[in-house]
Amino acid sequence: MTSSSSPPPNQNERELKDGRYTLLRRLGEGSQGETYEARDNGAHSTRPRPRPEALVDDFHRYVSRARAGATTDTRGVVAIKCFRVGKAKAWKDVELAEREARTLASLDHPRLPKYIEHFEEDGALYLVMEKIEGESLASLRSRKQTLDVTEVTRMLEDIADALRYLHGRAPFIVHRDIKPGNVIRRPDGSYALVDFGAVRDRLKPAGGSTVVGTFGYMAPEQFQGRASPKSDVYGLGATAVAMLTGCEPEELPHEGLGIDVPRALPKGTPPGLVRALSAMLRPDPDRRVDSVDEALVFLRAKTRSEAPKKSAASEAPPKPLTRDEKRELRRQKKREAREEKRKRRALARSRRPPFVPRFFAQLGLFIALLAVWLTVGLLVPLLLRLLSLVFGEALRRAANACVRAASRSQAALGRASSWLSGHRAEDSEPARVRVASALDRVRAVTEDEAQELAIAQAEARGEDADAWLEERLAAETERLRMEDERERLRRRSTTPSHGKRRG
Repeated sequence: MTSSSSPPPNQNERELKDGRYTLLRRLGEGSQGETYEARDNGAHSTRPRPRPEALVDDFHRYVSRARAGATTDTRGVVAIKCFRVGKAKAWKDVELAEREARTLASLDHPRLPKYIEHFEEDGALYLVMEKIEGESLASLRSRKQTLDVTEVTRMLEDIADALRYLHGRAPFIVHRDIKPGNVIRRPDGSYALVDFGAVRDRLKPAGGSTVVGTFGYMAPEQFQGRASPKSDVYGLGATAVAMLTGCEPEELPHEGLGIDVPRALPKGTPPGLVRALSAMLRPDPDRRVDSVDEALVFLRAKTRSEAPKKSAASEAPPKPLTRDEKRELRRQKKREAREEKRKRRALARSRRPPFVPRFFAQLGLFIALLAVWLTVGLLVPLLLRLLSLVFGEALRRAANACVRAASRSQAALGRASSWLSGHRAEDSEPARVRVASALDRVRAVTEDEAQELAIAQAEARGEDADAWLEERLAAETERLRMEDERERLRRRSTTPSHGKRRG
């Protein structure tokens, strides 16, 4: 990659696209690229640097156009987002970068950055957009500054205007990553929404979407890949609470899965704002308000009786199920599970390889299973146990670890054999979610990946991963035993007793 498209972090005044853009300074940096402030030298620029006097004239012309309210800037200060394709961890990241460019090109709203162009140069994708003047709320938070009630109210109203535009499009657009770092406060006190790198412009089937967002500001349904316009409502509510309190959302008091807004907000917060943020931050999307505008009705209502009836009704606790309804619900879930299992097996059988390759593959798996058991499961542990008589306890633990490793290998080979024989679908494992507060991004992982991650974290802390697995297994077994015992006692207590026969 040439120096013109890959500017070193400590150098400025680099040029892109044959001198069209001059990089001035870095605004931010991520794992896969950077965002720069740049000067747009015009569509017919050449590579030689202009004279200083010409730069002053360009700046004055840019300022005069801005004061005149010009909407199309051919020259001036812009923001350029650089995405390093070589640093992408998966092709999905490249798709998100391209989607951001397409989405931004289709938008035209005063509270959103204006798209200028995007291009590819020497293995990197560049997105050129309007640079919104001002300061991000994250920058304010880094200086321990908060917003008062008036400022938060204006922020809610301004970003609600932008979300009304995004969610009202066909198909609607979900930002998915509203947080203090993506909200800009302009010099005139208004607010704008930036960074469409996580945008989603359509609904997908359950579990079919990449989990993208920022921990603490993501709605609970986003952890399952089910982002909707209500997810942006949650993100804006979490941003407002963070700016009022000066704390990250995960540091605030919680009630169940949701933030306890009345306890979290400072004393003296207007009741209307408390009700509005509570309605925006309900963890259940079915009980959350549909839009920020609906939450603002709470803010403007002088009394609780003026609040929308729909939201008041949603606060009513659900009617408890009867015993027969619970029993029927359990039966229904079992029937659905059996049907889902039957469908997965039918899908796996339809994907089975032909008989001859499958036969040799299963034969190879059988030979591999024998080899693993003879070496890792039998010979190596036996040798280590004999040596432990001389060298001590460490070798005995190593022998036990080999036996457990052989068991896990047998399970993995068994799953592969089941898939070959058509008893297991390749993608039948449900998606699980890994949430780590130390990370800025979260993603969906499978059950096996989650277990491998937990083992790696245990070993990194100096713990015995195998002992950790044994403890987890013992705890789970004890939990199931206690549940069975409670169920048995419950049935005994509900069984009608018959008096002794007298005679």
